[in-house]
Amino acid sequence: MVIIVVIALGAYFAVTYHPKPTAPSPPPTTTNVTKPTVTVVSNQTITLAPPNPNELVDISVTISPDYLDPATGFYEVDTPIFDVVYQELVIWNGSDYMHVVPMLATNWTISPDYKHYIFTLRQGVYFTDGEPFNATVVWFSFYRTIIMGQGPGVSNYPKLLFSYTKYLETGYAIPWGVCHALTNVTGNPAYISNATLCAYALANVLSNFNVNNATIQKLMTYPNQAVVVLGPYEVEINLIHPYMYFLLDISNAWGAVVPPAYVDAHGGVQPNTPNSYLDQYGAPGTGPYEIESVSGTPGEFTEIVLKANPNYWGNSYPSGSLPVLDQPAHIQIIDIKYTMSHTDRVELFASNEAQISYVSPPFLDQIYTAWPYNKYLPPQSIIRLLGYQPAGVLFISMNVYEWPTNCTDFRLAVVHAVNYTALLYTYYSPLLNTTLAELYLGPSNPAYIPFYNPDNLPMYSYDPNLAIEYLNKSGWECNFYTVLPNGTTIGNPNGQKLPAIPIAVIPPITPLVEEQLEIITQDLSQIGIPTSIEYVTTAESGTWYNPQITPTMVDLGWYPDWPDPLFQLLFPVLNVIEGGVYGANEAWFNNTVVNNLTLTMPFVTNETEQLQMLAEVYNITYWQAPYIWLPWPINYLIVQPYVKGVVWTWDEYFYNTMYYQPITLYVITYSNGTQVIQYSNGTIANT
Repeated sequence: MVIIVVIALGAYFAVTYHPKPTAPSPPPTTTNVTKPTVTVVSNQTITLAPPNPNELVDISVTISPDYLDPATGFYEVDTPIFDVVYQELVIWNGSDYMHVVPMLATNWTISPDYKHYIFTLRQGVYFTDGEPFNATVVWFSFYRTIIMGQGPGVSNYPKLLFSYTKYLETGYAIPWGVCHALTNVTGNPAYISNATLCAYALANVLSNFNVNNATIQKLMTYPNQAVVVLGPYEVEINLIHPYMYFLLDISNAWGAVVPPAYVDAHGGVQPNTPNSYLDQYGAPGTGPYEIESVSGTPGEFTEIVLKANPNYWGNSYPSGSLPVLDQPAHIQIIDIKYTMSHTDRVELFASNEAQISYVSPPFLDQIYTAWPYNKYLPPQSIIRLLGYQPAGVLFISMNVYEWPTNCTDFRLAVVHAVNYTALLYTYYSPLLNTTLAELYLGPSNPAYIPFYNPDNLPMYSYDPNLAIEYLNKSGWECNFYTVLPNGTTIGNPNGQKLPAIPIAVIPPITPLVEEQLEIITQDLSQIGIPTSIEYVTTAESGTWYNPQITPTMVDLGWYPDWPDPLFQLLFPVLNVIEGGVYGANEAWFNNTVVNNLTLTMPFVTNETEQLQMLAEVYNITYWQAPYIWLPWPINYLIVQPYVKGVVWTWDEYFYNTMYYQPITLYVITYSNGTQVIQYSNGTIANT
């Protein structure tokens, strides 16, 4: 410990003041002055440490994961599990999310045109069920994710590993070149012309995956396809279009590998079909943790327990020799409790029963006040502000295929009826005296300047009178009427009376979301639009395969799967191929120009041309208004101060980087009322 003592500055005057000489004075009368003695009244030692050094309890996640299969699970809340159970060829370089480091690949080469990636794979790696990892597993895993046709594969590999055009024509996402490979090994040309035949043939190969079969070996080594096995520990990935961010793409869970034999023993692979067993229980992985137990069902999980993988390949490496996200687990058990109430998230953290929690910004003072050490440590000791990245969009979508949100003027009425300043204020923290969010104009985010609102379009104004004008116009166009709070009828009085419009929300609803919904519903009611709140689970949202099933309005959000705002924000939010479960286009927005531009922009190499295309997309979207853009919040967590190694990445946080380091406080109280607090790291505070 280092102790710093602060002394009064009177000494400065004593050494700098030089009085003029004067005549001697008589000696002063001597007076005895007794100085008060300051003594230590109490000396208290306080240790902040986990109740169980082998367990971490995380109650920060307020909704359930949708699925535990990385080829199907597509919600942000899935990632803390996926990050440490499954692994990819490469991974983010810690908080440096623009670069990657080795994970299951030890090195790689990239062709100058960014179309061909050759990986050398790590040897001696096994799944927790004992299956070995090698190049055939990579071929199996990528092709499985694509042919299953679920959100992760369809959203993240079009125009890269499968043809977007053929997908729209046939309904199948098929790795490019594999139909020709099937023809090559079987002599049957029908695989090239018949997409259904090819898709089911590939699924059959994957469901009966025998790497000792000569035909399958020949199939995997066929050179002109998306993934090629070059050797036992060497694999090549070939793209349809050049893409310089591909390594960032496959650093996510859809780039994860899974054990073929386990998959085949538990449902196999079918085109356009999820694996219900893996969705419920997950699969063995190669990561530092494995799934120990699962409570609940997809979309309604209540608790998932992870345990450290005793046979993790990283265990044999010297400490500090691996990239930070590759390191072994430090804490043996991770207990993730989902959908805890606000009260529980406050009380369990305050009582030290939970190590990671979360509350909305207005309630940060509540959890800090409840925390028993607030008199000794500042709010920043437990509130970890992590920045705006990864930056995405939050929205309420308006289904362009469902009445009345299929009326453009109705949507314009909605976006001008909302008080955005009031929505922003829901993120105000009295404790920190700041607003932990920002307003923006979607579909991009200010974090990606210059790829944000290039023509500087104004934010949608809060203008109830303008909103009423739009609503009246849409009533005549779309044959409805409504009555304003003052009794005035607008729209077509001979049309249908406007019913309550449901807004779908995934529970549990945090106090902040509840407040925002109240603001929006009240604002809409002021212009004559009645609404209702409809609760859906994450699993139910996974059934939104078409606009007719998707709710009229949905409160949801999206952040890029990797830091490319064009391919990872505009494309999934605006392109119709990404409608519903397939991406983030819950509005099912379908504009031919926007569809073409959002699919072309990411692969254009000239930035000026990209910005021109982006401006056109912004202008079309602005006047079509398929979304209400909600404030984007800063990322933060509530973490016990003895939890160290919290690394914020593009994929949130990794449990294997976390470890415990107890903190000791020495509280010394003196007889004059002064209290000095020494921390075990040497810091001192006076109270």
